Amino acid sequence: MSPKKFFLLPEDTKKLCARNSDHENFNDGWVSSEIERLNPLRPGDLKEAFNISHLDSVLKWPSDASIPEFQEVLDSFFRRCKALALRVLEVTALSLGLQRDFFVKKHKLIGTNKNCTTLRTLYYPPLHKVIVKPNQIRCGEHSDYGSVTLLFQDESGGLEVMHRSGQYISAPCIPGTVLVNIADLMQRWTSDVLVSTSHRVVLPSDKMNTSRQSMAFFVNPDKDEIISCCDGSSKYPPVNALQYTKDRAYIAYKDANNSNLAF
Repeated sequence: MSPKKFFLLPEDTKKLCARNSDHENFNDGWVSSEIERLNPLRPGDLKEAFNISHLDSVLKWPSDASIPEFQEVLDSFFRRCKALALRVLEVTALSLGLQRDFFVKKHKLIGTNKNCTTLRTLYYPPLHKVIVKPNQIRCGEHSDYGSVTLLFQDESGGLEVMHRSGQYISAPCIPGTVLVNIADLMQRWTSDVLVSTSHRVVLPSDKMNTSRQSMAFFVNPDKDEIISCCDGSSKYPPVNALQYTKDRAYIAYKDANNSNLAF
């Protein structure tokens, strides 16, 4: 079953599953188009998302008969992504000369309410019937918040990553591969040995009637972990993993917060 079926449901149906920032699992649920603004200098992002971070969550899953396997598919994919993420964290630790389980020990609670790791299925709807605002794109420039991100994308294109030169370059889909992105807390942990990558999703140059889909597994340390430089330096001050994630999420949803929307 393709997760796209969920995004094609009526909006009133999707609203029943809306993300609620006041809940313990504050990132779970549906996010409607233009609610997220990952670059505060641009209009809201032209995308929808469905987030899952807690495998035993009280999240309101869609009950529509047309997508009976939606929860089962996302649960299964979450578990497979978790296994791959832990392997990536092991390799990362070894590459830095650290103990193999240095990072894995700090991600022991993925899939519980003690960890913010989130699977997002993302849908970028066609734009031929949308009034695109000036300076608006599908996903504004940003870096990810946590440790690493696993990205699975279709072949429609649009993803760009910032080169060290400061220029954005295309990051097209390579069939059979997973794109691994370094995120903010990993940069802090490694004192800039590994650098968090700014990225965005731009509008298609043509074919405005086509959609884009991706799935991203945003890997975060356990909520209580204190992230400090693993080389013993003081390049970055220690920071709590949960607080850093909440602070970044607040900025992305600031307009929705001010409007008292459920998101």
